Amino acid sequence: MSDLYLKLVNTPVGKTAAQSLGLPSPAPLKRLKRVDQPFIEGDVLIGAGTGARAIATLGSILGASPAGLHHATGVDTLADSAQAGNKAKAFDLSGEVDGKFSALVFDATGLKTPQELRALYDFFHPTIRKLAANGRVLVIGQDPHTCRKAPQAAAQQALEGFVRAVGKEIGKKGSTANLAWMAPNAENQLDSTVRFFLSARSAYVSGQVVRIGKAEEAKATNPVAPLAGKVALVTGASRGIGAAIAETLARDGATVIGLDIPPALEELQKVTDAIKGKALACDITEEKAPKLIADFIEKETGGVDFVVHNAGITRDKTLGNMPEHFWDMTIAVNLTAEELIDEELAERKLMRDNGRIVCISSISGIAGNFGQTNYSCAKSGVIGYVESMARHLKNGITINAIAPGFIETQMTAAMPFTIREAGRRMNSLSQGGQPVDVAEAIAWYCNPASAGVNGNVVRVCGQSLIGK
Repeated sequence: MSDLYLKLVNTPVGKTAAQSLGLPSPAPLKRLKRVDQPFIEGDVLIGAGTGARAIATLGSILGASPAGLHHATGVDTLADSAQAGNKAKAFDLSGEVDGKFSALVFDATGLKTPQELRALYDFFHPTIRKLAANGRVLVIGQDPHTCRKAPQAAAQQALEGFVRAVGKEIGKKGSTANLAWMAPNAENQLDSTVRFFLSARSAYVSGQVVRIGKAEEAKATNPVAPLAGKVALVTGASRGIGAAIAETLARDGATVIGLDIPPALEELQKVTDAIKGKALACDITEEKAPKLIADFIEKETGGVDFVVHNAGITRDKTLGNMPEHFWDMTIAVNLTAEELIDEELAERKLMRDNGRIVCISSISGIAGNFGQTNYSCAKSGVIGYVESMARHLKNGITINAIAPGFIETQMTAAMPFTIREAGRRMNSLSQGGQPVDVAEAIAWYCNPASAGVNGNVVRVCGQSLIGK
């Protein structure tokens, strides 16, 4: 559904009216236009605190883009910024800062005490107002759980609060801020995450924290079709977010098996035909559904590389008025079916090595929602399932979750006007997301270079003002 308010406030008359009335003026978000689009363009400034360990890797990743790369200089706390490599030109922060930056990237992995957090101020204070519209802020730190001393853990944990606050300050320009915590010596796993968070693919992802662990470095892939030769199963694929996921994975080279309930087969067939995929009509709550799905995969493709558990339903009622079948059905579709399907695929060894499992949670599972005790319960359970499974999966298989916020779909279009408008504006970007925003995040999880991204829950919500 079209956001008329967003269009209105981006006209000269509408912008003036919004400013005079103190209303939000969301900026149109720039999303991916073509698959061979560079992940970052314009000028990028990179900085690093004392003892930075990822700066050379970041310099190498950014140096492979067409962006003009600069490293901070002129401030003692930022001396290690010079390790960004030969392609980075020195940029003096001791005087007046001119120009605009499409991205500000900071390596905080070496910060060991709260006092050393001053480097954040020294880098961002003179530059944050020079961030262009739809700009990107990305901070790389060390996972606090891997820090041996309390002061270091405090300094690294502080990055989360910093990044979330920055995201709220820059969101009105359509800009985003995110944090990647990496494990020690996991620099070789940064590439896909840096590219995602700096690109137009992450337009509706802000204020998020991702943990990156150690893993084997992925083999080089075709950047335009990184999923070529892979097979994906996407449940709930007939429309909305599910259809966007199927289309995006196919765009990146995967063969997609789209699954939905039998009454949605006609819609599903249109989606899969358009992407040269395969359609499977199945009610995932049926007792024989996991076997039916596994049989279909075994017969048609011999195995699967990606399983995206997108199918979901809402059956809203306040708890005191909720009939038991509302509760049972919501838990069955949104949580139990995922576990049973994964178990069947694992037992029959149909999940290929280095595979990816992606579950769809919800902001409701993080913050709760009135009249959705069943849905919030199930979607919170998804998070627990992902975090536990991530510790037990083997053979390079990873599992992660996406928690969408307000996404423009048929479901949100049916909401009452006032509730719909509130949902759109209650985030740092002051607008709803698109189904493709969820799909792009899933494509990042599925990328072969994302082997170190495991056990994460990333909100695609424009940095919702509710929840964590």
